[in-house]
Amino acid sequence: MTPSRLPLILSLFTLLLATVHCLAAGEDPKMSGVENYALNRPGVVMIRTEYTASVYVNSMKMDNKAFNTLLDSIQNLDHGGGVPPEQKLDIVLREMNNYPARFFQTTFDYIKQPEQITSIGTGFFITGDGYVATNCHLIDREDAFIRRQFILSAFRQITEASIAALESSWATHFNEQQRSLLYNTYASVYSRLFSMILYDLKKNIYVVYRSDSGNQHSDTIKRLADIVIKGQPMPGKDIAILKIAATEEMPVLSLAHGDLPNVGEQLFVYGYPGPVTNNDFVSAASAIEPTLTTGIVSAIKKSVGGWPLVQMDANINHGSSGGPVCNERGEVVGLTTFGSLESNGGLAAGLNFAVPVTILDEYLDSAGITASPGTATRRFARALDSYSQHQYRTALKQFETVLRLNSHYPGIYTYIADCRENIKVGNDQAAGGVVNVLIIGALLLLLVGGVAALVIRRSNGQRA
Repeated sequence: MTPSRLPLILSLFTLLLATVHCLAAGEDPKMSGVENYALNRPGVVMIRTEYTASVYVNSMKMDNKAFNTLLDSIQNLDHGGGVPPEQKLDIVLREMNNYPARFFQTTFDYIKQPEQITSIGTGFFITGDGYVATNCHLIDREDAFIRRQFILSAFRQITEASIAALESSWATHFNEQQRSLLYNTYASVYSRLFSMILYDLKKNIYVVYRSDSGNQHSDTIKRLADIVIKGQPMPGKDIAILKIAATEEMPVLSLAHGDLPNVGEQLFVYGYPGPVTNNDFVSAASAIEPTLTTGIVSAIKKSVGGWPLVQMDANINHGSSGGPVCNERGEVVGLTTFGSLESNGGLAAGLNFAVPVTILDEYLDSAGITASPGTATRRFARALDSYSQHQYRTALKQFETVLRLNSHYPGIYTYIADCRENIKVGNDQAAGGVVNVLIIGALLLLLVGGVAALVIRRSNGQRA
């Protein structure tokens, strides 16, 4: 053993000291899914883009002369009374579908149909004063797409009303096949004979998030948002930054900086997938709770524009767009943006893509925004760390600090009540855990120091 090995021993000593320090502080570079959700769930928000307009539609009327002629012809076919009423109705509906212009007439009157279309997606707070990151395509739809959606919505409502009026006047009830035939008839009528005009189109963007209060009661807050900066929907850089008026320090997700995530790395993806948000069997009150899915980085690809994309196998759906994609340290590495389509037009499972956070950084720099967690978020993270180690007294102090900074921080009242209950029943382990770690660390340090001293003495002896 020579003195030249002393730097190596000192390096090992430093590494061991840092490891003991991390253990004593309760720091673990990787989080479980439970810990990831507990930390980041408060900062995930729903993005609602609401379009309102009035659709003016030509009113129509039935040509009674043509309709009565049709009825007479059916009656002449049924001399012996062998054609049942259901079959007669089918004949009427088929004739109306085959020759809609013969049975429907336009008028000079218009029906005013007020309509609202809502697009739902996901976003997350990037600063405590209310800046939110999301996808551009959630807030920036093409005019042709919006017009088409309004006309389809108006058509559905007017058609339902027309079918109900026919059922009432004919004293009958259409089966599913007959209703489908009538839908086709009206679609042909409105597309070829009647016009639909869109007026007073307006768009409002809202950030919707959970807000807690005393007695562990939870509310949903909906705040109007302004567009600070935006890119272009795919194949452009599909990023948008919004701003709401924040009255308290909002919970924030930390952004990862540096290289892209590695293939095979674990991911945690948050969002509001439509099949869950719009599920009739799920309560409306719980719609604000985001869904967490997990997966890995499947590949790093390039967009047609030449910038990187993160491919992942975590499940997403319509409504997940704009949601944060987090690594095992709880940092955002990307924003869920688009999936892959099957040949039948449906989403291909597990073949999804996120815009990396490096693209978001470009827009933050352009807007002069510094994305960083505030005091409330940092204290909340420390409190969760102490809470997971059953250090309830330490956690309680941190949670109470968060409460003073934001009295509506999601989950805060539940954590405070749980800490107090665990302290009350004697479950607090704050002292014992840290002391044990420090004792072990001290013994390790003494051992390393003794080995180093022995090596030095032997080296000095060899030189003598």
